Amino acid sequence: MGGDNAPREIVAGTLQAAKTFDARFILVGDQKQIEPLVDAASRAKNVDIVHAGEVVAMDEAPVAAVKRGGVTSMAKSFELVRDGDADAVFSAGNSGAFLAFSMIRLRPLAGIARPAFATIWPARNGPMVVLDAGANVDCKPEWLMQFAIMGSAYSHAVLGVEKPKVGLLSIGEEESKGNELIDAATPLLASAPIEFAGNVEGRDLLLGNVDVIVCDGFVGNVALKLAEGAGEYIFGALKEAATTSLGARIGAMLLRPKIREIRGRMDYREYGGAPVLGVRGVSFVGHGRTDAKAVVSACRAAFRAVHEDLVGTIARAIAKVNGAEAAR
Repeated sequence: MGGDNAPREIVAGTLQAAKTFDARFILVGDQKQIEPLVDAASRAKNVDIVHAGEVVAMDEAPVAAVKRGGVTSMAKSFELVRDGDADAVFSAGNSGAFLAFSMIRLRPLAGIARPAFATIWPARNGPMVVLDAGANVDCKPEWLMQFAIMGSAYSHAVLGVEKPKVGLLSIGEEESKGNELIDAATPLLASAPIEFAGNVEGRDLLLGNVDVIVCDGFVGNVALKLAEGAGEYIFGALKEAATTSLGARIGAMLLRPKIREIRGRMDYREYGGAPVLGVRGVSFVGHGRTDAKAVVSACRAAFRAVHEDLVGTIARAIAKVNGAEAAR
């Protein structure tokens, strides 16, 4: 029931996913609004509806949403995962409330100090994981190390990267060019069970010289919003320039297939949503503008995360690090 296009686009995407993946899908929300959008064949095969009469508003404070208990569709969705009736949850609703429910209903994994939002960036060399994207604006060095482990596990399990390279976002590639947080985090990442590539710069967020980039949530969220704005500006400027003359229009027609290809690579809908990593369950939150295509992509990512045991992989890696530290 969350997002600008709910429930129509959410249901449409779920029905498409139900035809693609060998899984059962549960639509949680106002049954009177959902039922007319679901065909009888889908319901009979692998789509269920669970009624929840209230919705978390997009501007509702996370604390207020949690206090309302299980009456909202978002809370009920998380309870299904918590109670073992579902393996993953997706919502295009209030991201702050989604994070709160992830932490309270599912709870952080043992040894995880802070779960993190991971975003998938359409970098030059392929999709790249960037975290944290806003869950933790102030971080400790050991948190960044845990983000690196979680991001590496996600890149391997969901994106299929054999040995993900992890970079630490800083103002220069040299180890000496970081603030206190980066200086303290660098040796921790270097000793973690990951392929640590050292410091990376802001340009690497799009050039994609590594597979995972780690930063605190303040920097990550600013970078994310900057990238979104830059993409809209560039494509808007190209569209405007293409109408300035006959020659420009002809050139635009010739370049249209390539521009469409590039825009497709930068489309957030290709990746579906941002996983909350570090909790005892698979959870994805989508963009407020989520449509059916984004829902299918989110379901694909969730399906892979469950089948590749992403949560277990993260838990074992963190336990290994904590065990090594305890042995020192």
